[in-house]
Amino acid sequence: MKESIELKTDELANNIFGSMECHLKTIENELPVVLGSRGRLVHIEGSAESIELVKKVLTSLETLAASREIANTDVTYALELALSEEEKSLESLKEIFFTTVRGKTILAKTLGQYDYLKMIEKKTITFGIGPAGTGKTFLAVVMAVRALKRKEVERIILTRPAVEAGEKLGFLPGDLQEKIDPYLRPLYDALYFTLGQEVAERYLERGIIELAPLAYMRGRTLDDAFIILDEAQNTTSEQMKMFLTRIGYGSKAVVTGDITQIDLPKVTSSGLIEASEILGDIKEIGFSKLVARDVVRHPVVAKIIKAYDKLNK
Repeated sequence: MKESIELKTDELANNIFGSMECHLKTIENELPVVLGSRGRLVHIEGSAESIELVKKVLTSLETLAASREIANTDVTYALELALSEEEKSLESLKEIFFTTVRGKTILAKTLGQYDYLKMIEKKTITFGIGPAGTGKTFLAVVMAVRALKRKEVERIILTRPAVEAGEKLGFLPGDLQEKIDPYLRPLYDALYFTLGQEVAERYLERGIIELAPLAYMRGRTLDDAFIILDEAQNTTSEQMKMFLTRIGYGSKAVVTGDITQIDLPKVTSSGLIEASEILGDIKEIGFSKLVARDVVRHPVVAKIIKAYDKLNK
């Protein structure tokens, strides 16, 4: 069976097809179809069912193309949605959440990411739980910087447990910053991307942004701050309770973690898992569960995650 679909404009077609028709080739690799293009026309050859799937993918990509340059991750996500048989509109993915110092717009790349971002907007404390590559930490930093820029908070505090050093950093060489930098590097990267390195370092010097290991949160009350606890799967029950009870007036917190990558000793239970079991009924707290479909790294990463998920079931 053969069918042709005409896209609205040449510009839209070029965006959806990709360089050297790379996006069409991605669709061909995942579906039993043969695709070709001429101008703004897409020629599809395959079964009636496969052609309908291609139409769904193209419809999703048309929606996304209105607000971004289509990337291979967008094509993979559109394919995932089509194959899942879920009728979901991607209109919400047009919303711009932040614009970086270099003018790059930050949008949710998946519906899971969008729900996560909207939850951060609404809740006092948001838990972002999901596998690596779903953007949990990066998006939390984006929302923290946005809140700072809008003067909703006076400072940003970023922390994570230094499990590999057992939270005992004294034996490592250098001053405190040199000891903890390796553990906080992903947070630095997100800050530099959103603010630019010069501004980020100036904020760090002035204490407007603070990066510290979780152990240094003890005994503090954190008012008017946006606080991010990263790698929270590696907190103990006591550490999680300690962190959550630091939150003061005018503050917002995001807790991120991947419960499949716990580095704690086997006899120690994860504070993140415990929190997800006992805090769900508190209305000021939200839990956002990201999945393999929300991975925005190389498509093979999502497939690896799914394979391990099957192994662990």
